[in-house]
Amino acid sequence: MIPSDVRDVLLHQHYHLVGGHSAVKLCLWTKKSIQDQGYCYKQKFYGIQSHRCLQMTPAVTWCTQKCVFCWRSTEHTLGTALQEIDDPGEIIDGAIIAQRRLLSGFGGIPERINQRKLKEAQDPNQAAISLSGEPTIYPRLSELIGEFTRRDFTTFLVTNGTLPQRLNSLDKMPTQLYVSLDAPDEETYQRVCNPLIPDGWDRLQETLELLPSLKTRKVIRITLVKDWNMHDVEGYSRLIKKAEPDFVEAKAFMLLGGSRKRLSLENMPSFHEVLAFSEKLASKIDYELADQKEDSRVVLLSKKG
Repeated sequence: MIPSDVRDVLLHQHYHLVGGHSAVKLCLWTKKSIQDQGYCYKQKFYGIQSHRCLQMTPAVTWCTQKCVFCWRSTEHTLGTALQEIDDPGEIIDGAIIAQRRLLSGFGGIPERINQRKLKEAQDPNQAAISLSGEPTIYPRLSELIGEFTRRDFTTFLVTNGTLPQRLNSLDKMPTQLYVSLDAPDEETYQRVCNPLIPDGWDRLQETLELLPSLKTRKVIRITLVKDWNMHDVEGYSRLIKKAEPDFVEAKAFMLLGGSRKRLSLENMPSFHEVLAFSEKLASKIDYELADQKEDSRVVLLSKKG
């Protein structure tokens, strides 16, 4: 399903392709954790183990948006729907094999590696269903989450919110559901998220309205891009009140991958700018500062009480 030129780009970027439309890539923090050089903010905030996290996607280069800040090579987007559908179990089997292959190089530097963590990393127990593309494009997502759960994984699903009907039809919910909210108004959304569908903003509003009824832990994530979407805190607050999430994460855009063609270092807010934005937002939505991780430039807000 992936043309050879696009496949070459993905392989060059250290993605390991699985089946016709899925992929795995080692997270920076998985590598750091195995070398006892730190851990990701999700471990600090939510208790997952960075070295046992499987970062994967069932739709590596399919998406409904071409966000300006995305690390994906958005010019290689293959569409907004999959034409052929791989089996969920086969995707997971292939993803675990890919993770082990990607980890294999660490065995050659034993003096720098925590051997216990490296061994545990061979059997991941946390799936970050995000990485690249829009995971909800995969129509058997509920089965995928269910199969991960059957294998004793926790699952963190990240969506841009443009396929609310897919979320509404999930029989099995992820352990944690992230919805990206990267604009306080439609004009900013069009400029920052570059939707490939005509009603992306309306669909996002539908997802925000749906969130209170979904029985799982829910997070609104705001990727902050300096000079693009760090304005109108009141607008963000109105949308977040509609969604009633358990948490809000405000995180700085990081200049990685394909985003380097579209943005610059000047568009990366500092941790203190993220913190200042978060404090203003918290005061508007009656949330409180729950945690922060300065090296990831991220702040966590939670409901008071």
